Amino acid sequence: MPVPGVPILEGLYPSTLDLYPFEAKEFNRIHQFYENLRQKRFTTTKCKKCGNVPFPPRVVCPQCNSEDLEWVDLPTQGKVLRFTEEVAGVPLGFESPLIHALIDLGVGRKLISRVINCKEGQLKEGDTVKLAVYDVPPMIIEKRGGVMEEAPRVFFAFEPVK
Repeated sequence: MPVPGVPILEGLYPSTLDLYPFEAKEFNRIHQFYENLRQKRFTTTKCKKCGNVPFPPRVVCPQCNSEDLEWVDLPTQGKVLRFTEEVAGVPLGFESPLIHALIDLGVGRKLISRVINCKEGQLKEGDTVKLAVYDVPPMIIEKRGGVMEEAPRVFFAFEPVK
C-alpha cells in the first residue's frame, strides 16, 4: 500500500524521521485530542481534582498527579505575540517559510505553534490567527491477526485570519 510523502522521495514517506505521533487508540492515550481535531475542536485536559488545565493534553495531572481528567475546549483563535520565519535550512518535508509563533489564546493560555498558509513577511505581531487542522501522512499499523491497516492522521497549526 503506497504511503504519500514528500515529492523528492518519490512518494515514500520517511517514517524514521516522522515528526507526528501515532494517533490510533491502540498507541496513544490522548487519542481523543486527535479525534477532536478531526472535528475542528481544539481541546486539552482539565484536572477534576485541582482544576489545572495543561497543554498539551496529559493523562496525569502535572500538578497533583491525579488521573481524574476531563476534556475541555480551548479557543480556536488567538493573537501573535512573537514569531520567527525560517526561510533557509527548512527540514525535509516542510516548505519555506517555516513559521513558528507564540500565540496568546486568551484565558491565560499561550502556546507555540506553526503558522501555515502565510507568505514570508506577511505575518505581523498582533495579527489574529485561527486553528487550522491538516492531514499528515497516515501510518501503517498492524492490527490483531497480522492485518495491516492505514491509520489516517491529522495535526494542527494556526493560520492568519483574512
